[in-house]
Amino acid sequence: MKVLIAGGAGFIGSTIASACLDSGIEPVLLDNLVTGRREFTTGRIFYEGDIADGELVDTVFSEHPEIEAVIDCAALIVVPESVAQPLRYYSENVAKGIEFVGHVIRNGCERLVFSSSASIYRTGEDFAVDEDSPLGPLSPYARTKAVFETALEDISGAGDIRVVSLRYFNPIGADPKMRTGLQVRRPTHALGKMIEAFRSGEDFHITGVDWPTRDGSGIRDYVHVWDLAAAHVKALRRFDGILPAGGADGYRVINLGTGTGTTVRELVRAFENVTGRPLPVVETGRRPGDSAGAYASGGRAADLLDWRPLHSVEEGIRDSLTWFARRDSVIGADG
Repeated sequence: MKVLIAGGAGFIGSTIASACLDSGIEPVLLDNLVTGRREFTTGRIFYEGDIADGELVDTVFSEHPEIEAVIDCAALIVVPESVAQPLRYYSENVAKGIEFVGHVIRNGCERLVFSSSASIYRTGEDFAVDEDSPLGPLSPYARTKAVFETALEDISGAGDIRVVSLRYFNPIGADPKMRTGLQVRRPTHALGKMIEAFRSGEDFHITGVDWPTRDGSGIRDYVHVWDLAAAHVKALRRFDGILPAGGADGYRVINLGTGTGTTVRELVRAFENVTGRPLPVVETGRRPGDSAGAYASGGRAADLLDWRPLHSVEEGIRDSLTWFARRDSVIGADG
């Protein structure tokens, strides 16, 4: 099997590409390298360019007619940045995404796996959500995911493409073989900020301590990126069983999470358990676009994909620390 991975030089896309290679699936990468890294494409089929470039997408399919499916990981993902630059986020994540789907359909590819986000849910009192939970995205980033999902559902209803939308919770960790990892030097999510504080000796800021959670800090479902990558491989292998060709339903949503909520304070304690050192903490206010968070419930991923996460939060922390210790040797100190 051969698969096209849009955004294949980014953190998630490159890890999925590694999992595909390890399972005998040949990935073809398409990335404009705005946030992706050329280093993550080494030894892999790679096309540099934008997903909205129809001629380039046509070239990819003409040179690789064996492509059976597309995984769409191409998106901007930083919540505070989306608040400051909503127009850019809607252009990249929605407008260009729709153009890309048109190019994929024109080239006769009928299978699309979309990298979506659990940030689109409106959470209830217990913060547990399943695929039927109501939506209520709170940031421009999350709204772009929700809007694009709506477009995909409508487009798939016309019968030209079938779509499995995988709603990620909170990826942590790295490829266990350390081929790729989080590419940015100063990540904005909680674990990235912890690692930055740990390495610099500065304080870690808990942004928001007045959420209605068990300890006041935000709650998340931290899932190892290698488990996420494995779920994509399962989705490719089982695609036609999930959405049979010619069936009445061409769209399916599947959550990818551990089913366990971890608060930021609990993540700090897990981090300290892994490092064996206390992490100085300062409590601050909420950031623009933040939410209390959520964690996965239900068993659709197990039922449809035969997928269950295998890695713990502590393993995710340990692999993240290992990656950041090696990052500059892979990407370069000025990357």
